[in-house]
Amino acid sequence: MLDTSLYVAFLVAALALCLTPGPDMMFIVAMGGRGGPATGVMAAAGVATGALTHAIAAMLGLSALFTTLPTLYHVLRWAGAAYLLYLAVRSFLDRGEAGDEAAPAGPGRLRAFWRGVVTNLLNPKVILFNIAFLPQFVNPSLGHPMVQFLVLGLTLVLIGLAVDGTVGLLSGRLARLLRRSRRVARGLNIFSGTVFTGLAVRLVAVAK
Repeated sequence: MLDTSLYVAFLVAALALCLTPGPDMMFIVAMGGRGGPATGVMAAAGVATGALTHAIAAMLGLSALFTTLPTLYHVLRWAGAAYLLYLAVRSFLDRGEAGDEAAPAGPGRLRAFWRGVVTNLLNPKVILFNIAFLPQFVNPSLGHPMVQFLVLGLTLVLIGLAVDGTVGLLSGRLARLLRRSRRVARGLNIFSGTVFTGLAVRLVAVAK
């Protein structure tokens, strides 16, 4: 069903891509810095869920709409930037009181998950990436191209989840130690807000 040599090449390329710091990883670092290890991991799970949705859309051919309807691409791009700016404002307004992380974290973790989903889904560049990247490793002569797309997409999501989950866990643990100081806690929130702002600017400034 899959070309073995192509799949091995895909694994190497996917691992290299997932290990390269990018917007999703920076988002997860920021979320882990604000909420701790569990929040960072949940943010990574949210990003993975969004990535899986993109992979399924690419498999079904829905993502091709963004190459034929440029307006839809730009609408989604600006919506994503607006959402990131909303997260930035929330971070800047957080006073960063020491000990805040001792409060019940369940809802915060759930919010981190959904923020990860929304942030990933509202990034049209992820959609275009799936269109450009995944087909390179599909061998039509083996049949069932949609199944090949799905396997490749799932593989990419699982590798990304392993890498991003580790990043979220480590950034959250470090942040938990640093948050014992109110000044450092406030600094972490400013850092998170700056990251979200930078991602928003990057999303609207970088050409398609």
